[in-house]
Amino acid sequence: MTPAPDPSAHLLVVDDDTRIRALLQKFLVRNGFLVTSARDAAQARRLLSGLEFDLVVLDVMMPGEDGLSLARALRARGDTPILLLTARGEAEDRIAGLETGADDYLAKPFEPRELLLRIAAILRRNPAPEPAQLAPQMLMLGRLHYNVDRGELRRGDELVRLTQTEAAMMRHFARHPHEVVSREALVEHLERDRGTHGSGIGQERAVDVQVTRLRRKLEPDPRRPRYLKTVRGEGYMLATD
Repeated sequence: MTPAPDPSAHLLVVDDDTRIRALLQKFLVRNGFLVTSARDAAQARRLLSGLEFDLVVLDVMMPGEDGLSLARALRARGDTPILLLTARGEAEDRIAGLETGADDYLAKPFEPRELLLRIAAILRRNPAPEPAQLAPQMLMLGRLHYNVDRGELRRGDELVRLTQTEAAMMRHFARHPHEVVSREALVEHLERDRGTHGSGIGQERAVDVQVTRLRRKLEPDPRRPRYLKTVRGEGYMLATD
């Protein structure tokens, strides 16, 4: 039986293959992880410069800066766990990968269950932060405040009514303040919240519409959002005071 993942674990998946990247993200989200993805080392560096991740799943063979170079740079700046993925499974390649300081090395093709087992093993060796370091219970958004535990948005003492979808989105953003949440991750969250499964681009466009509606309730000027921001090419981010 595959161990249940830590539900608070945030993974960064870095792979230049669009199909593999999307499949990995969908698979890991369905198995309980929060997942952000990057198409190359440059995008991964931008994400890593502003966000903390519990583990990086990193493809070795990428155009431009390859995964080994990025792994060495990550290890030089900190101890974020790294799982390398590659189509090359020779002993010399595994050794080269581990010499970068990576925690583990998995050759493609691999069984999805093995990926989960490797991730679970790495996370056990690198436990999540203590509860005191988790997100605050009350988020301040100018004149608004959001109670994370109750899922209530208020302007002073007045309750701001949210639709079911808006409330689900707000819960997800509030769990990850100041973190980029991809449109794909929002789709997955809303599907889990509703117990439904939709498809792709149509669902992502629906998310964009719901974000626009939620902004009307959060922002003094929805055309110039201060709190629910668009991160170009990445997704959305809830910025609090």
